[in-house]
Amino acid sequence: MDHKIAICDDLESDRESVAGMVRRWAEAAGHTVQVSEFPSAESFLFQYADDKNYDILLLDVEMGDISGIDLAKRVRAARGRAEIVFVTSHFEFIAEGYEVDALHYLVKPVTERKLFAVLDRAAARLATEPPSVVISCDGKTVKLPEADILYIEAFAHYLQIHTLSGAYRIKEGITAFEDKLSADFYRAHRSYLVNLKAVQRICRASVTLTGGAEIPLSRGKYDGINRAFIERN
Repeated sequence: MDHKIAICDDLESDRESVAGMVRRWAEAAGHTVQVSEFPSAESFLFQYADDKNYDILLLDVEMGDISGIDLAKRVRAARGRAEIVFVTSHFEFIAEGYEVDALHYLVKPVTERKLFAVLDRAAARLATEPPSVVISCDGKTVKLPEADILYIEAFAHYLQIHTLSGAYRIKEGITAFEDKLSADFYRAHRSYLVNLKAVQRICRASVTLTGGAEIPLSRGKYDGINRAFIERN
């Protein structure tokens, strides 16, 4: 399995030590990893603004103006679902870690045995992570959980992705995008994909989704969408 891992620590020696252990863990466990090192929360967040596809974050708690805790809160506010592991010399921050669904705390100096165990847990959780799709929108890379998507609407060479929290406009064809999604999505119309998990009512000519959106249903699709709905729910 491939994993993109970020190590954020203001001490270069600690970053290099953890990075070396991460690579040894990957080799021993049969994983492929891309490891990125950051000397501050600011440097990580600058990169994260353009690339949110990190799977595991190893964050020093005590850093400069922005702590590891604050960094994690910003990641969660941006709907980032990476597994977060805090590395610290103190225990007083542990309660705050629950607010960001931290996987674990590691106490410095980090030992290989304990880091390997935490990375094994993170990899196991990632393996069961709900499906998502990565899009490029307004110059940023966004990872959207499929469960958050209500429907996708096509306009010429663009798509409007309607989610629980807002809409994203991307330049892509609907057929190519459909190939990236799981079987939870159904082509209700040549210009619409609907999330079967969000369907509230199916009529002969339309489908009503969570939140009240009504999507047109092409002639001849009624039986097909009913079968698909029963299979996926």
